[in-house]
Amino acid sequence: MTSHLRSRCGFTLIELMIGVVIVGILAALAIPRFMAANVRTRQSEPKEILRQIYTMQRAYRQEYDSYFGNALVASATTPQVYERISVEIMQSSLYTYTMVAGANTFMCVATCGILDEDVTADTWVINDRGALSVLSDDAHF
Repeated sequence: MTSHLRSRCGFTLIELMIGVVIVGILAALAIPRFMAANVRTRQSEPKEILRQIYTMQRAYRQEYDSYFGNALVASATTPQVYERISVEIMQSSLYTYTMVAGANTFMCVATCGILDEDVTADTWVINDRGALSVLSDDAHF
C-alpha cells in the first residue's frame, strides 16, 4: 500500500492577513512622504524661473539703465510676455509670474494655488538684490 503524501500549497488566512496589514502600514507611511516630495519637486519651477528673471533683469539694466516691465503677468497661457529679457514661461507651467519694475528696482512674484489638495497658495518672490524668498509655502505640512 502506497501512501499519498499531500503537499501543502498556498497560504493560510492568517498569513495572508498579516501580509495585508504589513503592506497597509508601509503604504500609510510612504504615501504622505511621496506627496510632500512631489510638491517640493513642483516648487523647483518658480525657483529656477525667478533666478533666470533676476539674471536677465540685471543684464537688461546694464544695457538700458532701467529694469524691464511693470505690471506684466506671464503664465502658461501667455508665455512670451518676458520675451524681451529672454525668459519664456513653459506651457506646462503651474505658476503665474507678476513683474513690478522701475528704473532702480524690480520684484517678481510667482504664485500657484494647485500644488496639492489644500487651499494654501504657493508664493515665491525675488527682488533686484537677488533675494529669493517664499511668502506662502504650500509644501509646509
